Amino acid sequence: MTSAIPAPVTMLVPDFPFSYDSWLSHPSGLGALPARHAGTEVAVVGGGMAGLTAAYELMRLGLRPVVYEAGRLGGRMRSVPFDADPAYVADLGAMRFPISARALFHYIDLLGLTTRPFPNPLARATPATLIDLNGRREWARCTEDLPEPYQQVAEAWEKTLQERAGLSTLRSAIRDRDLETLKAVWNRLVAAFDDESFYGFLADSPAFASFRHRELFGQVGFGTGGWDTDFPNSVLEILRVVATDADDNQMLIRGGAQQVPEGLWEHRPERLAHWPRGTSLSSLHGGRPRPGVTALRRSGERFTVVDAAGRRAEYPAVVFTPHVWALLNHIECDPDLLPTEHWIAVERTHYMGSSKLFVLTDRPFWRDADPVTGRERMGMTLTDRLARGVYLFDDGPGRPGVMCLSYTWNDDSAKFSTLTPDERLRVLLRTLDGIYPGVDIASHIVGAPVTVTWENEPHFMGAFKANLPGHYRYQRRLFTHFMQSGMDPRHRGLFLCGDDVSWTAGFAEGAVTTALNAVWGVLRHLGGACPPDNPGPGDLFASLAPVELPEG
Repeated sequence: MTSAIPAPVTMLVPDFPFSYDSWLSHPSGLGALPARHAGTEVAVVGGGMAGLTAAYELMRLGLRPVVYEAGRLGGRMRSVPFDADPAYVADLGAMRFPISARALFHYIDLLGLTTRPFPNPLARATPATLIDLNGRREWARCTEDLPEPYQQVAEAWEKTLQERAGLSTLRSAIRDRDLETLKAVWNRLVAAFDDESFYGFLADSPAFASFRHRELFGQVGFGTGGWDTDFPNSVLEILRVVATDADDNQMLIRGGAQQVPEGLWEHRPERLAHWPRGTSLSSLHGGRPRPGVTALRRSGERFTVVDAAGRRAEYPAVVFTPHVWALLNHIECDPDLLPTEHWIAVERTHYMGSSKLFVLTDRPFWRDADPVTGRERMGMTLTDRLARGVYLFDDGPGRPGVMCLSYTWNDDSAKFSTLTPDERLRVLLRTLDGIYPGVDIASHIVGAPVTVTWENEPHFMGAFKANLPGHYRYQRRLFTHFMQSGMDPRHRGLFLCGDDVSWTAGFAEGAVTTALNAVWGVLRHLGGACPPDNPGPGDLFASLAPVELPEG
């Protein structure tokens, strides 16, 4: 008798465990609108992953989404070609996607994109990992290869998660889609840990009584790498990630992540209401979106949108996908667009800074054998020096390679923010020379570096949101904004979405799922409904709603 294979963990986020992947794949579709709304224009502000997900599904419902984009389509799914060989790209924003992100992979599969394992530290797909801390270097193929102090830290992390957060129970409930158990366990954790930082959570854990263990964990972590830049954030942010396996089993998209939003822009759905076969978002827009929005005002039951070209248009509903801070400083807004408590939540939103620098190389020289040790010359690198994280990508020995020479966050990102790309490269090469003496990286670089600092990008102002301790109530207001039946009519019709509105900011899955919430909101706002056998997120809201913490 063979035992049953356990179901995989998915990003069934415990705050609101709605099965978006099942909703998307159901043969009955997402819903239907009254015939009078066929072809009705709806504004979609922002052409990133959230905006194009929302626009694509609104089009399939028979509406005419009008996409506004201040920059280029893709948002933080930004893949920049190297000048020396445009066939190779640098993923400056999202670059690794957990296989648990089933709603996102619905679209990746729809577009026929190919993926492969991402070379995270100590992952099966990573030939070697070098950990460089306090001037000491340790090579490892997997966690078991690391010296005893690192083993102790790995064990301390697992023990802390089990004893303080009931991780195995959470994961089992997610696998089994046991929503009653999942909500019961998670709601207790929210009440217990909303006011606790990640660092405080570790420091209060007996397994992390040693400062040295906390320091090592901050620098190395497990899964995607070090966690110290998350230490000030709410521990609930971290627990959501580990419970849903979002930090493990990650994939990259061959050819770059930007292919997903761009693919939705061009894709011609097999099934769609109202529009003729062959319709795409691109065809509805004449090939390009409208320019960025400069003003958003309410005009009775409609909204007036003004774009950077001075064009004005009115809509019965607006889906807003950029970072919510844009409502404070880049877009002229009527105060009545949101209730006061939602404006407060927008003000309190906290963003993480992040920088990356990529170079193209003539070949994956790091795979060469070191004549002394026999190891590869370089490996995926975690370090306490300025580079912090180095990732290596190759398509074989006879082709160019791509190196992410640095991936940094917050304070480490700020250290780069005033440097030009060439200055950043010089600093990093000097830093890496201290880690890999005798490895001449510069001689293999082809062309100019490609770099970004997201907090300096005017339309983003940061990489992604990360809640601080005590921010749960604000997050709940933003996430549940799509449920508008109880709002004053003057606040209805604008729908916030995007990964900073989601419970898992920084993951494209959150952008997709909150966009689907907004789609449901627009559907209901215009008098439509989901099929009885395929209820949407708002239809099941009462049973799945995020727990409310007391405001007093």
